[in-house]
Amino acid sequence: MADIKDPENTIIIELKDGPVTIELLPDVAPKHVARMKELARAGKYDNVAFHRVIEGFMAQTGDVQHANMESGYNAGRSGTGGSDLPDLPAEFSKLPHDRGTVGAARSQNPNSANSQFFINFGDNHFLNGQYTVYGRVISGMEHVDKIARGEPPANPDRMMSVKVAADVQ
Repeated sequence: MADIKDPENTIIIELKDGPVTIELLPDVAPKHVARMKELARAGKYDNVAFHRVIEGFMAQTGDVQHANMESGYNAGRSGTGGSDLPDLPAEFSKLPHDRGTVGAARSQNPNSANSQFFINFGDNHFLNGQYTVYGRVISGMEHVDKIARGEPPANPDRMMSVKVAADVQ
């Protein structure tokens, strides 16, 4: 189990293989941290698929708009949506995109991050200064490493639940 220093700024994601504990970085990216906690507390991240998972690169999730569209007309749209909240301004920092860091996914527009995020499988320093880093995995990275690969994966893994640690202790 993780050594949680600040339960209000810690996220616990339940994956099929076990929990992943993420320390959020409100001093670095306060708007992104606030958004993740808001969506987690509203249950918006529960059952959301990892829709883009690239070996050696990262696992991306958080499309709450298309969370439950595996079949039918909109099945191919997963990964294109956000939440019903406004997009966030970039909060770039000097923090590197190292293994286990959490970054905000966005379109070509630097100020288009909304609900989607990714967890880096490796050190992806080519992303430095271009994507907001707002958290880091402090335990459970071995579970992240087991997420099904693909763009999208044939049978995507899901975040079964996403909670703020302060709400579960």
